[in-house]
Amino acid sequence: MRRKLLLGGLVSAMLLALVGVAANPASAQQSLRLQYKTSATGATADQVEPWFNLVNSGTSAVSLSGVKIRYYFKSDAGSPQYRFACSWATISCSTVTGTFGTLSPGTATADRYLEVGFTSGNLAVGAQTGDLQLRFHRADWQRLTQSDDYSFGPARTTYGDWTKVTVYQNGALVWGTSPVGGGGDPTPTPTPTVNPPGGSGVVFDDFSYTNADDPNISAHNWTVRTNSGGPGVPGASWPKQNVTFPTVSGTNKALQLKAVTDGTSSGTQQSEVLHQRKFLEGTYAARVKFSDTPVSGPDGDHIVQTFFTITPLAADMDPNYSEQDFEYLPNGGWGEPANIMYATSWETYRNEPWQAVNVHTEVRQSYAGWHDLVLQVSGGQIRYYIDGALFAEHGGDYYPETVQSVNFNLWFISGGLVGSSTSRNYVQQIDWFYHSKNEVVAPATVLSRVNNYRSASTAWVDTVPSS
Repeated sequence: MRRKLLLGGLVSAMLLALVGVAANPASAQQSLRLQYKTSATGATADQVEPWFNLVNSGTSAVSLSGVKIRYYFKSDAGSPQYRFACSWATISCSTVTGTFGTLSPGTATADRYLEVGFTSGNLAVGAQTGDLQLRFHRADWQRLTQSDDYSFGPARTTYGDWTKVTVYQNGALVWGTSPVGGGGDPTPTPTPTVNPPGGSGVVFDDFSYTNADDPNISAHNWTVRTNSGGPGVPGASWPKQNVTFPTVSGTNKALQLKAVTDGTSSGTQQSEVLHQRKFLEGTYAARVKFSDTPVSGPDGDHIVQTFFTITPLAADMDPNYSEQDFEYLPNGGWGEPANIMYATSWETYRNEPWQAVNVHTEVRQSYAGWHDLVLQVSGGQIRYYIDGALFAEHGGDYYPETVQSVNFNLWFISGGLVGSSTSRNYVQQIDWFYHSKNEVVAPATVLSRVNNYRSASTAWVDTVPSS
């Protein structure tokens, strides 16, 4: 049942006492009310899970873009870093933001806070956001202590008014009491930087190379992989000659990757080409030709055809690891029986025993042929487009934090080879690659810029500084 807050006199004071609302500054209008519960009630936990419901108890509509919610906690020993995620929200996680701040001076129960904001939306009079199922965890995924956190309510397993979480509206405190010694105005939402066309630099490559030994490949900061290791079939090789640059139309060349197998580890070859690590936010794009069948030999192997960005995994559950993948499996794999396209965003993982921290979107259909793939990484959101249509949107924990490389590879899933000793040969082709640093570029604009480069006979550009 929604309680109506009355203002003025003794009646107001009594009602405030009954619902546990702390007296707020006289200058602040009591327009919003915060309800809280937790789905992680233990003194220690893998993740803190504060769930909120924000209610408009005022007399006019509220723009959520001017609202900030602060959840106060005591940082663990060693002052670790924390990561925020929105698990589910009635108003859509895509509109919910989370950042961390420091209280100065701190208290025995609070020296940090999670500040939750909104990018859009309005609350009409009497309306509420509904569930905001939020969570945060240590970046190293160690268990954290929440029993000493100011805002934590272990007995709050159903929604109820909670004044140990504060709400600010346009910088003014309108709900709750901050810890003694902390508080202050909420962090203002930064104004996004609008970059001119080309952002902070661009990379364009039309792959007009002669062969894998062309010195311009390394001069343009690409590497043709030859070292052993994963992913794929253990013991497989990565020969340089599996990377070629055939003419695909007129005088236009493409990067071509080849993977070959006879069903054995020693007879399995895979291929990969990667750019240096200097990419983070911005737009990535490539025109890629996927295939459903091998060029020769029996069909059915579980093969992965990819375009992705990645920060290498330094150790199990490395918090600095990240990856954003386009992965096409023409013959299925990983439990899928037939062709499937994945867009997967990674926070981290552990190999043994396997633990994956990722989110993915998939479509089960054939993607054989040429496709324009666009990846936008900006403002806490990762957006995947195929042929101009939005395919997936991820964010939260899965947003990258460190510079990445750009990769194309073609590999076989371990355990997914058909039972035949006849050699089979698969190929994947990439017509061009484009990146604009710190700029969100619409898919149609990407194609226009690529066409402009080609009209000017520009085969390669790289103005993105090395990290």
